[in-house]
Amino acid sequence: MNAYTEQACQALEVGRLVKAGLTQPLGQMPRGSIGRILAVSGMGDRNIERGLLEMGFIEGACIEVLHYGLLGRDPLAVRINQSMTVALRQVEANAVLVGPLLDQTGTGPGASQERGT
Repeated sequence: MNAYTEQACQALEVGRLVKAGLTQPLGQMPRGSIGRILAVSGMGDRNIERGLLEMGFIEGACIEVLHYGLLGRDPLAVRINQSMTVALRQVEANAVLVGPLLDQTGTGPGASQERGT
């Protein structure tokens, strides 16, 4: 499968998860929840998107919400791939679209990583 076909398949999978209501911005996830990063979009601000990607917020990474700040839920502390803890502002967290670790069929984003293949 070439890179274009693989990217198109991933876009279809993300679209299916969004329609099913299984995705949400990172900033809206409850404390203690775990998911998989589906997309990073700076919503017009390329600096936010680039900064998140440089910090390790890449598609397929596992993410866990650790803590919210007291006032306005800022900052948000998250753990990426069980190895790095990062604090984000709400505007940055809302630029990260998160879905389930696996969908019901076990073929969702990152399914092969979960099985160790």
